[in-house]
Amino acid sequence: MKREGFWSPVVEAPAAQVRPWPQLRLRALFYRPRGDSPVKRLFIHLALWVACLIAVYPVLRVVTISLRPANKLLTTSLAIIPEDATLANYIELLFGRPGRPTEFYLWIWNSLIITLTTATVGLLLSATAAYAFSRFRFPGRNAGLIFLLSTQMFPAAMLLLPLFIMISRLGLMNSYLGLVIAYSVTAVPFSIWMLKGYYDTIPRDLEEAALIDGASRLGVLWHIIRPLSTPALAIAFLFNFMSSWNEYIVARIILNKREMYTWPLGLWTFTEQYTVLWGKFAAASILVAVPVTILFLYSSRWLISGLTLGGVKE
Repeated sequence: MKREGFWSPVVEAPAAQVRPWPQLRLRALFYRPRGDSPVKRLFIHLALWVACLIAVYPVLRVVTISLRPANKLLTTSLAIIPEDATLANYIELLFGRPGRPTEFYLWIWNSLIITLTTATVGLLLSATAAYAFSRFRFPGRNAGLIFLLSTQMFPAAMLLLPLFIMISRLGLMNSYLGLVIAYSVTAVPFSIWMLKGYYDTIPRDLEEAALIDGASRLGVLWHIIRPLSTPALAIAFLFNFMSSWNEYIVARIILNKREMYTWPLGLWTFTEQYTVLWGKFAAASILVAVPVTILFLYSSRWLISGLTLGGVKE
């Protein structure tokens, strides 16, 4: 009931329009004031399933090729498990064949030494350098940050010639150290920028309290900053590991001895003059993905926080 004035007549308010029950049920399928509606969840799940299939299908094709017999490598069948599937490619790759021992373990060993050394050294250098850029103000600080950022704008192919000249003049061709230095050149600048952004989110009050209590700068970095920045450090280590584990071009320039080959160079030996051993190539590709998958699953709990917390300065 609505009254316009003291002497105004009483005006009845219009009755609220009540929607029929089927219309309310249909509206609830597409709209919810809180949470996602069933139709929206359905589309989200369908999109996720399609994305997963697009990502997994090439891997399944590689598995299929690795299981095919030698006389059926070029078949157009789309079956995941081919007819007459065999593990001969895996057995020959892991155990060799009479008169020709396998070199697969040597390739994995060389790759692990180079990759773990690059990831560890790159993490130490980037963690200390990022802390200096984050906490200290010194001449050339901004220029140094811009220079490190500008190095990420050049593709790795443009660095082949200067890297080759530098490594050859240092006498580090066909050595682990030469390849570690070459990989660190490209991995460290990105890690510095990522860790620097993460360090900026850590309150300075914690460091000042530790310094008042008598801790040194290195003590603060190790006992205060390191535990708080574990997600970012894990992501930096994973990035350094991945960038050197899958690298081929730089390793092809620096390593010429067969006994020094990493696994990408080892897989290159399966390309013979008139043919390519696609079965062994696919089997080796599956096996070398196992260490990276294990490392990724182990560090996945730090992945999201490590990638996001350093992006915004509080």
